[in-house]
Amino acid sequence: MKPYAESCDQNKAPILAVLKRLFADRRKVLEIGSGTGQHAVFFGAALPHLVWCPSDRAEQHAGIDAWRGDAGLPNVCPPLDLDVDGEWPAERYDAVFSANTAHILSWPQVQKMFEGVGRVLDSGGLLILYGPFNYGGRYTSESNARFDAWLKARDPASGIRDFEALDALAGSQGMRMLEDVEMPANNRILVWRKAGS
Repeated sequence: MKPYAESCDQNKAPILAVLKRLFADRRKVLEIGSGTGQHAVFFGAALPHLVWCPSDRAEQHAGIDAWRGDAGLPNVCPPLDLDVDGEWPAERYDAVFSANTAHILSWPQVQKMFEGVGRVLDSGGLLILYGPFNYGGRYTSESNARFDAWLKARDPASGIRDFEALDALAGSQGMRMLEDVEMPANNRILVWRKAGS
């Protein structure tokens, strides 16, 4: 049985509409926190010019491989073993994508994720984060406030992150804010570009 996340089905088309534009000139994307693998095969099929490299902790790999096996896409790589606290790939990428991870990770892990992205992202590369974010320490909706309370009840180290804090982490890795795109269901896509050509 393939793992299934309803949220992936709900958000994949709106995310793809943005990625088609952002990734038009990209070649190799690292996805951090691929989870079930649904996004990897959906985006891989829709963006055949890209090599899509899913990654997650080892316990997620069987599920990702099940989706990959059914899809049979030559441009979706086997999942990389990536825990933000551990070793990062030696390869370089011209884009990094991650959906709904910053609020699941602890803040020290979010810091490590940005440090890791800083190492693997090519000059001129893009970092794209999808999810709910706060601005000026405030929730953008009542539903996000409720979601944050649910997250913290489950794990006090998790929670919706402030845009300004994430932007500061990106800046410390030589990345500058490029776009902040409004998405359905009170989510955003944040886009940073790493300095260079």
